[in-house]
Amino acid sequence: MSKNMLVSLCVIAYNEEKVLNGLFRNIAAQTYPHQDIEVILVDSESTDKTRSMMEDFKATDYKFNRVEIVTNSKKNQASAWNCALCAAKGDVIIRIDAHASIPRDFIRRCADNLEEGEDIVGGGRPNIVDNETSWKLTLLAAEESLFGSSIAEYRRPTEKKEYHDSLFHAAYRRKVFEKVGGFNESLGRTEDNELHYRIREAGFKMCSCPDIISFQHTRNTFKHMIKQKFGNGYWIGLTTGVCRGCLSYFHFVPFAFLLVLILFSVLACFGYFYPIMFLTLAYAMFDFTNTVGCFVTKKVKPQFFVLPLLFPVLHIAYGVGTLWGLIKMPFWKHKLGDKPYKRIEEVRQIMIKNNPENSQDT
Repeated sequence: MSKNMLVSLCVIAYNEEKVLNGLFRNIAAQTYPHQDIEVILVDSESTDKTRSMMEDFKATDYKFNRVEIVTNSKKNQASAWNCALCAAKGDVIIRIDAHASIPRDFIRRCADNLEEGEDIVGGGRPNIVDNETSWKLTLLAAEESLFGSSIAEYRRPTEKKEYHDSLFHAAYRRKVFEKVGGFNESLGRTEDNELHYRIREAGFKMCSCPDIISFQHTRNTFKHMIKQKFGNGYWIGLTTGVCRGCLSYFHFVPFAFLLVLILFSVLACFGYFYPIMFLTLAYAMFDFTNTVGCFVTKKVKPQFFVLPLLFPVLHIAYGVGTLWGLIKMPFWKHKLGDKPYKRIEEVRQIMIKNNPENSQDT
């Protein structure tokens, strides 16, 4: 890849003062030439020190091409990412969550893989915790488990290049957004699913590369993790009304488990105990197997003994969220109108207009 290719590294944040300094250190340490990196920081009107931390980062001379701070008044993630896209002038757009950590060669490796002819690249995204405690490591074990979190392949490192339906912390050639537009701002947690669906429909492929890796900080409290799972499920329910094709069957597994649990519980009230007994036994086998797996493969902590109770709570929270989202979906969809789709096209036009190559032509 040409040394003159400009990379736009985009970060969005809302009240992220506890994690931003670590990410800023990661960005400052990047081995890719700083004169070919612009950093786009989007603050969604934070009420903590997030904005001032961004200002301090901008004021520090790291020799970047530029550091731009943008305000997102709409609060949600999709609108924040659209603000970043509208401000970005790079040939390559990289999205990094505020709760992330990236190695020193992250941008370099993304650039190298794009040079090989890919349009979108990324890699595994394991979870990590900061300020390790026994309880945080227990939550991390639950989050990393296939049973407790997700079977999605794009969450985990690969041994060879593979093409997936989605990627975390991906690097996109600018032309991708110039063709498919921005994010659907009506979506709260599934904006990636919907965007990547449009990207696949447009003929682009998302390549997971074994030499690219980034890390995501897991939720540090059980309350926050439950809230996250409920929210994830809730937006899955809502998204069925606008983009069913961008969701996979595994997104609905907790919801199906919840429905079966309710049905079999009702049958038990009428004296039909075998279905609920079978469900309980089958679930207990998976629960026990995955708990043993955590003891065998993880750094064991005493709190691991609560994992058999933690797993079902996470599943039920997700399932309840999906149920609530499905109930609200018809009314929510009716209120949407065509505003989200107009914004998607507006962002596409801004991306084209801000393309330096187009500016040179005029």
